[in-house]
Amino acid sequence: MQLLYSLDVYIMLACWIAGIPVGAYAFIHAVRSRPDAFTAADKLTKPAWLGITGGGLALLLICRDGPITLFWLVGLIAVLVYLVDVRPSLIEVQGGRR
Repeated sequence: MQLLYSLDVYIMLACWIAGIPVGAYAFIHAVRSRPDAFTAADKLTKPAWLGITGGGLALLLICRDGPITLFWLVGLIAVLVYLVDVRPSLIEVQGGRR
């Protein structure tokens, strides 16, 4: 039974470690994208997505241990929503790959 508990902890740790560069990439992509592309893609504004991705990255960096451990999952979900939904729309509006 202890092995399963340890495996669960290692899986969550791997997700957290992998989530930090993913969050950084999402934030950097939001910074580098044109502000008019967000509205042209019918998404939230650039400052809103900067706040969402920046906040998600901050949660990933801050909320690793303690009673607020699961908040980093909220941050990971926020940056994944940006990467899966917003980023492809921005690439399409901006005319191809960046």
